[in-house]
Amino acid sequence: MNCKYKEEAKSRFGSTDAYKEFERKTAGCTEADFEASAEGLNGIFAQFAQCKAQGSTPESPEAQSLVKELQGFITNNFYTCTDESLKGLGVMYTADERFAENIDKNGEGTAEFVSMAIEVYCG
Repeated sequence: MNCKYKEEAKSRFGSTDAYKEFERKTAGCTEADFEASAEGLNGIFAQFAQCKAQGSTPESPEAQSLVKELQGFITNNFYTCTDESLKGLGVMYTADERFAENIDKNGEGTAEFVSMAIEVYCG
């Protein structure tokens, strides 16, 4: 994980159970492990972009399946991603320009599409 972002995440979320779980799950991870996880996330976002490009809506079964996949990926690799924490991520994907810009590398509007799909998924 980029050291700059790691420090920011720790200062914002360090006291949460999710962050403590993240530290336990990633304690032995190398930079290559973090890069592989980032590639995995980007792969899911690329699938969201493809789903959007094919005309699917955020509430479509395809998009909702991808939200479930995203939630599972986060849970398996970082921390237990509850619907509540997923909903917060969905907001952050569009509210934080860094996230939006990175996700939109897969296609313009992908971050907004993901955010809307998460909102539907979480009710």
